[in-house]
Amino acid sequence: MEIFNHNANVNFLGIRKYTIGLAVLLMIASVGLIFTKGLNYALDFTGGISVEVSYPQPTDVGQVRAALQKHGFESPLVQSLGGSRQMSIRLQAKEDTADAAADKTGATSSAAADKVANDVLAALKAETPGVTMTSHSFVTSAVGDEVKSDGSVAAIFVIIGIGLYLWMRFERRFAIAALVTEVHDVLVTLGVIALVQREFDLTVLASVLAVIGYSINDKVVVFDRIRELFRSARKAEPEEILNRSINTTLSRTIITSLFTGITMAALYFIGGPAVEGFAVTMLIGIVVGTLSSIFVASPILLWLGVSKKDLMPVTKENPELARRP
Repeated sequence: MEIFNHNANVNFLGIRKYTIGLAVLLMIASVGLIFTKGLNYALDFTGGISVEVSYPQPTDVGQVRAALQKHGFESPLVQSLGGSRQMSIRLQAKEDTADAAADKTGATSSAAADKVANDVLAALKAETPGVTMTSHSFVTSAVGDEVKSDGSVAAIFVIIGIGLYLWMRFERRFAIAALVTEVHDVLVTLGVIALVQREFDLTVLASVLAVIGYSINDKVVVFDRIRELFRSARKAEPEEILNRSINTTLSRTIITSLFTGITMAALYFIGGPAVEGFAVTMLIGIVVGTLSSIFVASPILLWLGVSKKDLMPVTKENPELARRP
């Protein structure tokens, strides 16, 4: 199945100055948005109060959320726990509760958490009698800071690991091009999230890591074709080889992105609030990663000076053969 002609010769590298310039501007704008507007961190990162309740009959997550909002609880995060009767409720800690949590004795923070948990239970009982609280806990912002740090380290290690793999599989220039485009994809994706102020929770962090893996998959397909054409072509300029590689893999790139995007759209509309952040972030990353695979990665390779000799198999010289007439 092909969307584009396999033998098409669209000159993608002819507009490389504009595409690279746009990519640089997007990266700068994304960094600016991340540092000025910032990411809208969820309870997983900021800390808060977690309450688990049990209903006497099956109930809907939306009904629980509506009941809490009706009684003044802002932005409650409600999730079902393996069924429709057990619910997990997480709430942003208010300033007085957060201050209490910093108390060295810990007694004040426990009392504050107890009060909020009891208020939650009272609000739910007002709408549905028979609700019981099974547990509650308070998560400080220190735990969230640790999650931020671990997530950043994980992303960095993934990108570096991918770069090392491509260095071994292809060549140094391919690894550099992959690292630059991966950083571009992550920054632009985070920049869009910061722009729209979508809540950044653990599912969004997981999707950012997934975007890194998905994005590199497209680039490896193009890189494989570049290596194949360089080795098979007797006489061809690097720009011609890179253009031909993009054109011959274009249908595969678009089809893969299209069907992955359809899957994420279904997850967004049907999966419920718990996975909305994951699906939206993946959709953004798919678009950004696909465009960078077509318009950014290959121009960087050309700028780095990739050539046929860089990809030819290396053979060890045999002194015995060299002495033969």
